[in-house]
Formats: sequence, C-alpha cells, structure tokens
Amino acid sequence: MVEFISVNHHIQKHILDVLMYQKAARFRDLRPPRTDTNLFTYHLNNLVKMGMVNKIDGGYTLSADGLAYVDRVSTEKKVIRSQPKIITMLVVQNSDGDILLQRRTKQPYIETWTLPYGKLHIEDTSVKSAAQREAFEKLGLQNQAVEHAGDCYIRVIASDELLSSTLAHVFRFYRDDITLGDDLVWARPHRLGDVTLAPAVEEIMARTFFKDDFFFEEFVVEWSN
Repeated sequence: MVEFISVNHHIQKHILDVLMYQKAARFRDLRPPRTDTNLFTYHLNNLVKMGMVNKIDGGYTLSADGLAYVDRVSTEKKVIRSQPKIITMLVVQNSDGDILLQRRTKQPYIETWTLPYGKLHIEDTSVKSAAQREAFEKLGLQNQAVEHAGDCYIRVIASDELLSSTLAHVFRFYRDDITLGDDLVWARPHRLGDVTLAPAVEEIMARTFFKDDFFFEEFVVEWSN
C-alpha cells in the first residue's frame, strides 16, 4: 500500500521542487539561497531517511516514493491535491430482477442504501480486477465474472458547497446465491422510494438497465440529508 507523506518544511519543499524538474541535482544546486549549510544538510538527510530522495554518484534524485509524491503535489502550493475518489460500483441483479443494496455504515451518507462499491487500490492491476476484488471483499464471490457497463462522474452539493466528487466505474452481473444480512438486501426496483438512497444510486441503476455496450453519465446531486 502506497502512503503519501506530508512534506511541510519550506527547505524540503524547495529540494523536491528542484528535483521535480531535473533527473538529478548536485548538493549545491539543491540548497536554497542564503540557507545555512548545516540546516540544509539536516533537511536533505531527512528526505533521504523518509525515502523521498536517493543519494547517487554526484548528487541526488527522487526515489520511487518521491516520484509518486510529486505526481500528486500541487505545482504552485506544493501540497497534495484534493482529487476525486475513484471507485468500482456493482449493479447486481438476481433472477427475479431485484437489485442488491448495501447499507452505508459511515459518513458521508451514513444509513443510506447504495450499490456495493469500493475504492480502487493503487495495487489493482486493472479496473476489472478491482471490481472483482470488491465482489470478493463485499460479497464473498471469488473470481466473479463482471461486465464493465459504463462510467459515472458524481458531484454532490450540500448548502452550495461541494460535498464529494466521485468517478464510478460501474460493473454488472447476475447472481442468486448471495448471503444477505442487515446491511445487504435485495430490493425491488419499483420500491426504491421506500428507502433512503445514497446520491445518484437510482440514476446509475436506471442508466445501467438500458444495457448499452458502454455508457458515460455525469450527475450533479443536491444533498440535504
């Protein structure tokens, strides 16, 4: 699992900024102007210890973790950018046409009902494998065959503020032998009004029912719960 380290000190940010635009740099080229050598050395060594920078013959270069960091950092402010969440979402139907719903047990949207989903992991080798992993982790289904039905970009607005932004890769399959519980139920499509759904769930399900080869939709949802 890749974890992104927060870099806050201005000297360390300067070093990473220099290396962001060079394959390698010498010690003297990394030091900010009018900075004490001992202080600069301390922060450079800290970046090496953190695994962000590698010492090489003749200078320094970004490590794999350093490269991953600068790939996500804001060029202007040198902070990790806030980015949309990327998930796989499963539209599962049984032979009666019912839809599988899962209760959200944490915020945001706690106690609403959603389609089974999960975030993509950086270790996932493909979007399809991520969906199959979620089918196993959420539903206990090993090597489940899935069809990539389409993608949806979902922005949720609450009190004129952006609450969440999500890119969902939607997959579908049919299955009858799923173990249900308090947080996992089959729902009749025409009775969805009886429960509180998470944002865009009904729209995604309706769009998936068209069974196009592949679709893309964008939804903006006003959320007041």
